[in-house]
Amino acid sequence: MSTSYASSRSLTTEEFAYALGLQPQSIRKRYSETGSYFDVKPAKLPNGRLRWWSDDVRKLLRMDA
Repeated sequence: MSTSYASSRSLTTEEFAYALGLQPQSIRKRYSETGSYFDVKPAKLPNGRLRWWSDDVRKLLRMDA
């Protein structure tokens, strides 16, 4: 899923998990196994934290509905 990152808000893993109704560890585990969460790829910050683009999260939620 590609996104225009300049106009998109990013979410922490905790916010991403909350939006999907999951535990943050579920997101982290899937990311560590596959490099994405069902084709949603985060940006990795220099401090190692992940940021998930809200536009990609919205697309994932629409696919779920």
